[in-house]
Amino acid sequence: MSSDQEIESGNFAPRGWAVWPPSSIRVVDWNINRGLRLDSILEFLAGSRADLIILQEVDLNARRTRRVNVAREISQKLKMNYVFGREFQELTQGSRTSPAFHGQATLSRWPLSNPRILRFHQQSDFWRPRWFLPDIDPFQERIGGRMALISEVSIDGRSLVVYNLHLESRGDDALRCSQLVECLNDARAYKPDRRIILAGDLNMDVSRSAAVGPAREAQFRNAFPERLVPTTPPGLLFSRGRAIDWVFTRGSVQSIHPQVHSSVLASDHYPLSVTLAFT
Repeated sequence: MSSDQEIESGNFAPRGWAVWPPSSIRVVDWNINRGLRLDSILEFLAGSRADLIILQEVDLNARRTRRVNVAREISQKLKMNYVFGREFQELTQGSRTSPAFHGQATLSRWPLSNPRILRFHQQSDFWRPRWFLPDIDPFQERIGGRMALISEVSIDGRSLVVYNLHLESRGDDALRCSQLVECLNDARAYKPDRRIILAGDLNMDVSRSAAVGPAREAQFRNAFPERLVPTTPPGLLFSRGRAIDWVFTRGSVQSIHPQVHSSVLASDHYPLSVTLAFT
């Protein structure tokens, strides 16, 4: 399947809604766990007044989420533009004539352009179909691979490149670091002064991994530099949860008011929000 077939988009933002160019934008990053609790997800996103929304684990035509195109549904309700990239075809959630997918979605109040998928070279083979596994939900057999969905936002003359990441959950940190480095190397193709936001579910504590050095060398700054706050709810008694969702920036933007919304229980991840001020 070509990259063009793996990406869909829609435009629902009203034209000319902004009276003047903004000096800052509000960003939300969130793994929404397929969109299983879509009403609660929409409630938070509508109240967040985000200008740019970066979502992972977004369903399309999956049985578990009532065959809804989750990215399109959210975009229509919030009156935003969107691009959606297919990460996996979910073999137990659709059929041959009506396939199901999940992936990443980026939503914006401004136009989105040049969407593309960076499919990582290094992948786990955990998800691939095997002849001896029954075709039932618990085995989550899939076709595809972890990726970054890349797009560009034009904000009244200011351009922002968005890397929407979902790194592997079924490997070790070495695999995840290699996938992150692929993104950092890809970003080197842009001019050094180009504004970039790199965000998503990285499935590791970046602050304690080997990815710290490569991110710093590539001029990316952590938008949550002091954060030790978990971004997932506690999984077990006496567990604090994990800090695995991250936002990084590069170029002439300053991160203000970073927040992990740990009171929002609409997913198995908490939403992150941050204001990006143009400098």
